[in-house]
Amino acid sequence: MGEPTGRGRATLVAGEVEFGSDDAALLEAIEGTGSVARAAETLGRSRARALRRIERLEGAFDALVERRRGGRGGGGSSLTETGRTLLGRYDRLSAAVAAAADVPETVVDGVVETVDGELAAVDTAVGTVWGRHDELAVDDRVQVRIGADAVTVRPVDGEAPGETSARNRRRGRIAGIDRGETVHTVRVAVDGATIRALVTDESARRLSLGVDVDVWLSWKATATRLVTDAVG
Repeated sequence: MGEPTGRGRATLVAGEVEFGSDDAALLEAIEGTGSVARAAETLGRSRARALRRIERLEGAFDALVERRRGGRGGGGSSLTETGRTLLGRYDRLSAAVAAAADVPETVVDGVVETVDGELAAVDTAVGTVWGRHDELAVDDRVQVRIGADAVTVRPVDGEAPGETSARNRRRGRIAGIDRGETVHTVRVAVDGATIRALVTDESARRLSLGVDVDVWLSWKATATRLVTDAVG
């Protein structure tokens, strides 16, 4: 399980499933109201949508919500011990991210290859990178800015990672780790460039991350900014 962070928010990752602020709010509401239906109503969501999300999360993180059928004592829902532990881990990670005043960025220059709706593909020194754009056109020169808190790090185990919702994926080797008290900045060499990622101390130890370890990096196009005003 990885523990990357998204810009301005924390994210826990298990396989291809991400646990973010909306999921934390759902679990907190269930614990507070004692009901999935009441929690969904409080958050302005449908009960069916909340149940589908819980099912997906539990497929990745194990049982999070204990649901009790109605009877003499009445029905209801509460968090399992796993659910409370996951929520606690998320809260600690959120606090660590909030404590970091500046989030490192990887910045590479490139030229727009393709525009597809709100996303554009850019030819860069580290290959084609997808990101969000605002009125870009093919052949525009841009800077690609990748927040270290948006990058997921996974050790290479001999196989490429499966399909994910992240359009951007690279293989590299850890060149160094700038260690903080709870969150470290991992510097990964990719085709002569350096991509930075934030990883919690817990994940760095559990994943045995260290210098010269080969890793897979992935990050979503929607978390990648394409900037034109900084390019001469």
